[in-house]
Amino acid sequence: MIERLQRLRTALAERDLPAILLTAPASRRYISGFTGSAGALLISAEAALLLTDGRYVVQAAAEAPAFSLCEIRPPARPLPKLVAELTAELGIGKLGFEAATMTVAEYRQLTTALGNEVELVATENIVEELRMVKDSGEIALLRKAVAITDAALAAVLPTLSPAMTEREAAWKIEVALHELGAEGPSFPIIVAAGRNSARPHHTPGDDQLGEGQPIIIDMGARYSGYHADLTRTIVLGQADDMFRTVYAATLAAQQAAIQALRPGLPWSEADVVARRVIGEAGYADGIAHSLGHGVGLVIHEAPWLRMTAPDAPPSPPLQAGMVTSVEPGIYLPAWGGVRIEDLVLITADGCEVLSQSPR
Repeated sequence: MIERLQRLRTALAERDLPAILLTAPASRRYISGFTGSAGALLISAEAALLLTDGRYVVQAAAEAPAFSLCEIRPPARPLPKLVAELTAELGIGKLGFEAATMTVAEYRQLTTALGNEVELVATENIVEELRMVKDSGEIALLRKAVAITDAALAAVLPTLSPAMTEREAAWKIEVALHELGAEGPSFPIIVAAGRNSARPHHTPGDDQLGEGQPIIIDMGARYSGYHADLTRTIVLGQADDMFRTVYAATLAAQQAAIQALRPGLPWSEADVVARRVIGEAGYADGIAHSLGHGVGLVIHEAPWLRMTAPDAPPSPPLQAGMVTSVEPGIYLPAWGGVRIEDLVLITADGCEVLSQSPR
């Protein structure tokens, strides 16, 4: 955590920002190690403060030993008032905040408490940029989350039957994730059968899995705060020629994109590769989303493997240590859909596919 704190301070100095208030849960956890559900970090060149309430005092002291603890005590000393007191004590005249996660109500409360003494500066992606490249400890946790996900899918697949509903299958998967050591699912599990599989984020319902039709299963384990993300498309019974054709195109797009991944490749280029393969197969109109996204303490985070506008600046390059999903899909409303997704680690000379579930 000391190294992460120093990297954050360097980023603040580069932006001529003397201090920042971090309120996003992922930011709190990444920088301090604190896993509680409430609180904030106030960080300057000299100070590293963790602000939380009495429910988490003992936990915060244990999880974030590099930070000084400041207790929030509503209603006498809510977070905005405590921030005002601390900025005055530290002589902070300009304070950054995370614009993407602070609500309008929270901003108003903070500006009221600070008055004219402190200039609030909206910031974006400061901690997110630090989180993009995973360290060895983070990669180990992601590997564990992926392994639990693979094992859960392997345990559940043999138990599926045509009469089972989407909802029942999703629950089986969630139970398996817990039994294999996950904290819980990374996101609400998707099981989409038949024409429902043409909806990328379908909510499992009472439709039966059926025979001979596509079934998309999108799932992931959360382990020690880190997320896995895996999608497989299966058929119970015999797959017809339509399924085999669409599946082959989707798999070819995924494999082409994976082969292209390497340090220095612009984020958007992998998406271009996958779209080209799907388009050449005749399914360009069936593309409904970008190729992939980073995964870590948040299920969807940078890097973003997606197209950029023609007049937009070039997308940033991939770097060794990034972990991203690669999940092309083809969705045909009158028939159904196919999506295949794996997590991939960018290495020094290419990439490593972390997911091991059969395709």
